[in-house]
Amino acid sequence: MAWLLVIVAGLLETGFAVCLKLSHGFSRLWPTVAFCIFALGSFGLLTLSLRKLDVGPAYAVWTGIGAAGTAIYGMVFLGDIVSTLKIVSISLVILGVVGLQLSGSAH
Repeated sequence: MAWLLVIVAGLLETGFAVCLKLSHGFSRLWPTVAFCIFALGSFGLLTLSLRKLDVGPAYAVWTGIGAAGTAIYGMVFLGDIVSTLKIVSISLVILGVVGLQLSGSAH
């Protein structure tokens, strides 16, 4: 269950990173509100997961999901440049996240 919280928190991290860009420096109301909701949800779920998980792997998985998710979202929906190196690098991040999740760091 704790890993599920980390995964959802990582997806919410993607949401808050995208909303941060869309807020244009917190000058747009609704992306700023969405940023706050996603950020609070993400940090809240990560905090709950850390009751059962080691901080290193949990934090790495959380940031990995957020980084990969944000990069993918940017390429698909925001016109970010797509390159082979970027796709390979995102794949390596995802593989690292899966490896850490499978490492069994629950207490």
